[in-house]
Amino acid sequence: MRMYDLIMKKRNGSALSDEEIRFMVQGYTKGDIPDYQMSAMMMAVYFRGMDADETLALTMAMAESGDMLDLGEIRGVKVDKHSTGGVGDKTSLALTPMVAAAGVTVAKMSGRGLGHTGGTIDKLESFPGFSTAISEQQFKENVNRIGIAIMGQTADLAPADKKLYALRDVTATVDNMSLIASSIMSKKLAAGADAIVLDVKTGSGAFMKTEEDAFALAREMVRIGNGADRKTIAVVSDMDQPLGCAVGNALEVREAIDTLNGNGPEDFVELCMTLGSYMLVAGGKAATKDDAEAILTEVVRNGSALDKLAEFVEAQGGDRELVYHPERLTQASIAQEIESPADGYIQKIVCDEIGICSLILGGGRETKESEIDLSVGLVLHKKVGDAVRKGDSLATIHANDQARLEAARERFLRAYTIGAEPVKKKPLIKGIVMK
Repeated sequence: MRMYDLIMKKRNGSALSDEEIRFMVQGYTKGDIPDYQMSAMMMAVYFRGMDADETLALTMAMAESGDMLDLGEIRGVKVDKHSTGGVGDKTSLALTPMVAAAGVTVAKMSGRGLGHTGGTIDKLESFPGFSTAISEQQFKENVNRIGIAIMGQTADLAPADKKLYALRDVTATVDNMSLIASSIMSKKLAAGADAIVLDVKTGSGAFMKTEEDAFALAREMVRIGNGADRKTIAVVSDMDQPLGCAVGNALEVREAIDTLNGNGPEDFVELCMTLGSYMLVAGGKAATKDDAEAILTEVVRNGSALDKLAEFVEAQGGDRELVYHPERLTQASIAQEIESPADGYIQKIVCDEIGICSLILGGGRETKESEIDLSVGLVLHKKVGDAVRKGDSLATIHANDQARLEAARERFLRAYTIGAEPVKKKPLIKGIVMK
């Protein structure tokens, strides 16, 4: 088998076989196939596309290119959740303890953030001492003991994807639905869960800017998951404005804790309930979404979800007392209000610009080596559809540097559109994809 022949075959519009795709992925991972040939293949895929069978074969080949986590020692159905990312997306912090408290085991691998805000691991490190650098054995023991564990992605998890993504990133071949879906799902399948619930974001703060593209990606990933015998469900949700009110690591942790205390922002609670319900259904703890919502409502009401977060934080080296006293979490030295410049209604928020405000303050990474300031960020007080009067607080900005604060304030005000006419609030949940 020759890579030259495979490139020509795909260039001419033919489908590659499972064996051919496996040869290509294995050869490239080992270094036997050079970058220039794989670049040519990625461009051929970009223009010619891949069918469902090819996409599944590519995903499985990338998943099997490194470690495949075996979670057989963990009792029950293991359910994972993945978000395509957005501004203020602290969902895992509240959702996973809710689901674990309801009796569904959550064994999750997460990453650090690069860009607007921190990733799940960065946010969890707001608890001093917390670490996701735990062994695979400790990971499994924690899940069996308390029903939840989160660890960092290992270097050997889907190494073919890491190598391929770096190549696609510099050859203008990122933006292809099969390649995007296989990249995400290869890591999810390698992580070993029995069922996967996906949160696919759409809007100005999301990777997928249009609903059409978001639904297309959701369908592709669900097809892959189900084709790999993992029960897979996707929720398409709005990211045309930040999720909840807090944007910034420790601030988002506090909002997640507020949510577990029954005081979360309406949109954030709705998303946690929706994703959590499908996780409970996939895990066999509820027959219907309504039944699942009732269970999740109860674990919040009786405090067991909050206690589960404390157990989880303590099991991974963090200070559990901060779950019950979030006011002790790291805080910025400056807190200033951003006032509305006019009367009217919030008609639009350019979501990714709010994320960049957090980045300017130090709450995100511009490079992999950047140090994150966990204390900085913004808490929004007005969102799309809300009425405002001149001088009302649009947000509180938390900073440790006055110059950064001023730069972020200026950018924040440009991201808000205030007009005389009221606008309808968009639904948060755009739809559910199950096949």
